Amino acid sequence: MKYRLKIGEASAEVAVTPSDEKDNAVFVIGGNPYSIRFALASENCYHLTLDGKTTRVYVARGQEGKFISVKGCPYLVQDADKPLFKRTHPKNMDETSGEVTPPMPAVVVRILIQHGDRVKRGQGLVVVTAMKMETTLVAPWDGTVKAINTAEGAKVAPGDILVEVDEEGQDHE
Repeated sequence: MKYRLKIGEASAEVAVTPSDEKDNAVFVIGGNPYSIRFALASENCYHLTLDGKTTRVYVARGQEGKFISVKGCPYLVQDADKPLFKRTHPKNMDETSGEVTPPMPAVVVRILIQHGDRVKRGQGLVVVTAMKMETTLVAPWDGTVKAINTAEGAKVAPGDILVEVDEEGQDHE
């Protein structure tokens, strides 16, 4: 997958090629290849290994893009090709589990539902592809599709809220 990333005022083209090894990929930045091994340490923390050196990287999603902190230095990283979708923030913590997000960086292949559709728990909502494998993201419960925050062909990452589903019989106001 190729990305055009904007970091501050600078832009860079990044090509990502998955490796045959799990949790390993080759990133080509400015024509220079980097083999990077990554592992999710916690919800917003990754362990990255580059040239035998491991570091923790923290990632937080914001309205403007992703905030990435490496060795205490924060960077705002934006996908220059991805349109910005309005994200509605949950009113309380109980709502967050109705948000459907991808498990890894991926590309949206198909959207199987429409806004306002009634869905059943386990019903397919969005199909994404990553590392030559398709994954169907499913409804967390019976409910109604409250929002679709993506489009076919969009590049998405963990933490991106692709679909929001209001639980049947629950009042989130």
